[in-house]
Amino acid sequence: MSISPDMQVTLRLPTHTLFAGRATHLFAVAQNGSFGMLPNHIDFVTALVPSVLTLQTPEGEERVFGIDEGLLVKKGHVVDIAVQRGVIGDDLDTLRETVRETFVDMDENERMARSALSRLEANMVRSFAELRNAKP
Repeated sequence: MSISPDMQVTLRLPTHTLFAGRATHLFAVAQNGSFGMLPNHIDFVTALVPSVLTLQTPEGEERVFGIDEGLLVKKGHVVDIAVQRGVIGDDLDTLRETVRETFVDMDENERMARSALSRLEANMVRSFAELRNAKP
């Protein structure tokens, strides 16, 4: 592996790419604790937990992301991160509020969808029971 001053980082959600660009270092939290990564770090794979992921671009700009659980894969100078949910923030203070608003809204939508699915399943079971009990 050659020496490089930066690495290509891609942060993906199920529906779109949240970030794709170069980074000089990255900080994340795995199941066994937080860690930092530089461009020439050894290759590895780790499971990420809900936390704050930060990276610094070659221009010196710090980017912060609120992420849900996911997976980080580093191979060579390429880092691929896939998470279930994630948001980008300007700084830690605004990120906290963005995460709260976005994730709470998503949780509420998921709860409503699960409730609707449960009602649909109950109606199907009831309909099958009525068909079974119907006398020809």
